[in-house]
Amino acid sequence: MFVDHVKVYVRGGDGGDGMVAFRREKYVPNGGPAGGDGGKGGNIVFIVQEGLRTLMDFRYKRIFKAERGTHGMSANKHGAKAEDYIIEVPPGTVVKDADTGETIADLVEHGQTAVIAKGGRGGRGNSRFATPANPAPELSEKGEPGFERNVILELKVLADAGLVGFPSVGKSTLLSVVSAAKPKIAEYHFTTIVPNLGMVETEDQRSFAMADLPGLIEGAHEGIGLGHQFLRHIERTRVIIHVIDMSGMEGRDPYEDYVTINEELKQYNMRLTERPQLIVANKMDMPDSEENLEAFRKKLPEDTKIFPISAISRMGLNNLLFAIADLLEVTSEFPMIEETDESESAVLYKYESDSDGFSISRDPDGAYVISGYAVERMFKMTDFSHEDSIRRFARQMRGMGIDDALRAKGAEDGDTVRLLEFEFEFTE
Repeated sequence: MFVDHVKVYVRGGDGGDGMVAFRREKYVPNGGPAGGDGGKGGNIVFIVQEGLRTLMDFRYKRIFKAERGTHGMSANKHGAKAEDYIIEVPPGTVVKDADTGETIADLVEHGQTAVIAKGGRGGRGNSRFATPANPAPELSEKGEPGFERNVILELKVLADAGLVGFPSVGKSTLLSVVSAAKPKIAEYHFTTIVPNLGMVETEDQRSFAMADLPGLIEGAHEGIGLGHQFLRHIERTRVIIHVIDMSGMEGRDPYEDYVTINEELKQYNMRLTERPQLIVANKMDMPDSEENLEAFRKKLPEDTKIFPISAISRMGLNNLLFAIADLLEVTSEFPMIEETDESESAVLYKYESDSDGFSISRDPDGAYVISGYAVERMFKMTDFSHEDSIRRFARQMRGMGIDDALRAKGAEDGDTVRLLEFEFEFTE
């Protein structure tokens, strides 16, 4: 089964907790704090594996969680870093954030990697907080939670040449006779519902990958017919092979077919109109094909190159294959889905946070609700089993301006304040 669109959940590993410990050895007075740091959590990393052709594996496993780092230990022993969770994806995979629609990574080359969800850093042990004023702190941090997100994986087939056209114009037949591919062929529309790939070799030993893509109809850019399922794949092809049924057996005008398909490509993505395109007049062994071809030529500029063929009788195929191979030699590598700044594309992971780090709202019962990535992260990393940690958390909230913001919202002594699933009282 060909799968080209899935939604999965990924979560980086939590960092290991730091430890509160003290050095206690015979003949060593005033040993001091000796709690080690926790190890870093593992990242979720996608890597391109050229042997894969589909996202089929993700139909059966949709939740991926990396391991957490090891906790810190006594005697200043730091916890071990967790291994990254490596997930293999096929070339041409685009990773998008399911909530924002932002493209996180565009993976096209074998071995290319992207960090999709970063693991949390390890919490610091109490030896990190020793100061002259407090040489024996009972204070440590919990590990930072790993970043989590829902992502959408879209596979856009990587092919040198892509066959486009209305349903039943002979795209599958053409692929089947020029390669070893065995696409489904039948006398009804939308026989091809998923892309078929085949390797083509010309008589002068040049080879390229050709894709038979599902048929287009008018309105495809709006999702009509197979719509975006088809157009997603044409974005990756280096050369577009526009196949037209010149016999007119379906009752359509070949020139109108040509204009309609090009308009659909333009409406979906203007850059597709810049892609090199060859026009193939198929079914030239049928009655009326010659007359239709002459009428078709008159409606195009005089220098337009048209390749008359009959896929089923193999007429004209060598000239077509040579022309495709020649065009590929002067065409750039696989196009990316959008032009991005190199410095930005190198950073395939980033945290999203509010500029102030928090926001304050009111629940229907009158309680004040504090939210925001920065304050929630700080809360989760606080070990509330130690008084020193609680006091530090209160100082951090005050330093972020949360106390002043609550007062500005009208909070008074004794009012309820919520942070995640926890409640506490506001005190002056």
